[in-house]
Amino acid sequence: MPVTYTNIPQDKLLQKEPTKELDIEVKTTGFKILKSRISKNEIALNANNLIRKTSSKYYFLTRNQHNNIQKQLYSGVVLQNIELDTIYLEIGSLISKKVPLKPNLDINYHIGYDVLEMVIIKPDSIVISGPESQIKKIKKIDLELLKLDDVKSDFKEEVKIVLPKNSKSLKVTTDFTVISGKVEKFTEGTFDIPFKVINLPDDMELTTLNETVEVVFVVGLSNFNKIDKNFFEVICDYNTTKENNLSYLLPKVVVKSNLIKSYKVVPNKIDFLIQK
Repeated sequence: MPVTYTNIPQDKLLQKEPTKELDIEVKTTGFKILKSRISKNEIALNANNLIRKTSSKYYFLTRNQHNNIQKQLYSGVVLQNIELDTIYLEIGSLISKKVPLKPNLDINYHIGYDVLEMVIIKPDSIVISGPESQIKKIKKIDLELLKLDDVKSDFKEEVKIVLPKNSKSLKVTTDFTVISGKVEKFTEGTFDIPFKVINLPDDMELTTLNETVEVVFVVGLSNFNKIDKNFFEVICDYNTTKENNLSYLLPKVVVKSNLIKSYKVVPNKIDFLIQK
């Protein structure tokens, strides 16, 4: 007979699925045995008098359930024997915690377009509740794949939350989240920026063929006029050249604004002569 379990404390939860069926011997007429086999009514086992074996493992003796089971059988069906003498239950606390949502994005933008800022996930985390043994293992919750092609305008899509496998006992505050992004046409600009050499020994002077480098940057069209040379600083660290035994300087661009989508420096190597 299929079985269920009742009277488990409200602040506790089954950590693993327990025995689902119980073999019993009964005495009755052949017709009532056939009726019992066909109906497959569940037998509710009372789990209010458990014996603790370990911190999370409990058990009860089925012989103490004899009268309880008998009452749930059809009239005229007499319980003779219960095959399994002990049923074990793994019971733990019902806990909750907040976990981040991990997006799964496959977004292809139209040529010349891109997302203006970081994609927004709202909510970006959810509260999950369930068995302590399961909750402790969960560090993040995945989202279904969001696939968009030829995107050239703002988007806002509802995306389903994907719960881990074997998580039927988990409860979540929501089944969906919303992923959105501001999309804009991007353009390219350039500035000639003077570079500064740092960590040069006091007794050394360098002569370079040029005093500036070209910084090529990509920015959203609406922000293009906001960008000027002060957004960039170019530094060449002589220690890097010396430690790597190089014959040239490596210009490094320091960008002072998050409006800049990407950038590159031309040339990416600066030749020099040493004067002592």
